[in-house]
Amino acid sequence: MAEILGLGLSHYPPLSSPDEQMSWILRKTLQDPSIPPEHKDPKHWPPAMRAEWGEDEGLLSAATHRAAMVERFRHVRQALDDFKPDLVLIWGDDQYENFREDVIPAFSVCAYPDMDLYPWRHAQGSSMMEGGKPNAWGEGKDLHYRLKGHPQAAKLITKGLIDAHFDVAYAYKPLHHNSVAHAFMNAILYLDYERQGWPYPTVTMPINCYGRRVICAKGFMTQMDDVLDFDPPGPTPARCMDMGAQIAKTLLSSPWRVALVASSSWSHAFLCDKTFRLRPDTASDLSLYQAMKDNDFDVWRAQSTEDFEEAGQQEILNWCPLLGAMQALNRRVVWSDFVQTDVFNSNKVFALYADQ
Repeated sequence: MAEILGLGLSHYPPLSSPDEQMSWILRKTLQDPSIPPEHKDPKHWPPAMRAEWGEDEGLLSAATHRAAMVERFRHVRQALDDFKPDLVLIWGDDQYENFREDVIPAFSVCAYPDMDLYPWRHAQGSSMMEGGKPNAWGEGKDLHYRLKGHPQAAKLITKGLIDAHFDVAYAYKPLHHNSVAHAFMNAILYLDYERQGWPYPTVTMPINCYGRRVICAKGFMTQMDDVLDFDPPGPTPARCMDMGAQIAKTLLSSPWRVALVASSSWSHAFLCDKTFRLRPDTASDLSLYQAMKDNDFDVWRAQSTEDFEEAGQQEILNWCPLLGAMQALNRRVVWSDFVQTDVFNSNKVFALYADQ
């Protein structure tokens, strides 16, 4: 019988950039002429946001934000190394990277063989590293990982989902991307922040988190007054939880030690209209975070697609299968942390589920 560990983390793209670039999303948003000037004036921002922005547009605060994230990534990596998984399954969004106009699956299992990841060659616009931008490690384009695949596990997961009436897509090779989307690549990069290596066979599972904005907005930033021809929605939070629960049940019959990983930050400022896209919806994030800490899965199941969209929480769909899996396994949170910010686009949550 399998042993299963649950982990949650962020793949926040600006962490891979130098501190000078970490507030780039907010600086870009402040150039949007459709946002009323009074909302862009720091004098009208909440005190915590003004303090974080400071006199240097967040430069000093960026170092503090980085240190907080790196410390928590170390904690999660230590738990992963102690567990010694045979398989790591990562749920993440595909932000107009591998899936584009020709096909947008709600869920897909990437049954890839071993492949080389070149973070600074394969990164695309949504990872904010396009065009050879400098990275926080000062690494060149030749740096790469030999990412071990696990096609056998991917096929088992796919079969289990189809048998349970989830008409999931699967793939044996990338479509529009040279390796894996940034939700997966960054998770690996940050869990290996000290460059110890990544020895674990990995299966990636993209979710259509961006739904109505995945094609029309190319899964990224627009101006507030842009008129978008919205796409169909992505899967609902409850459906994502059910999908995660089924995967957990399928993997329980396997012989492997499995780490299930949710990869995303929570509310994204550039998706949150009610804050004029200047800061995340921290109140909504804290409400869900408290429910997660309380193991109140019903609160999560009650969320709607509209709830997530209003709060800029589209990417929290990546966390829903983790919570569904943990509910199915009767697991509870044994450690978690919430890294709050107003300036650096999104609040970051880290979590560890294990036997108690």
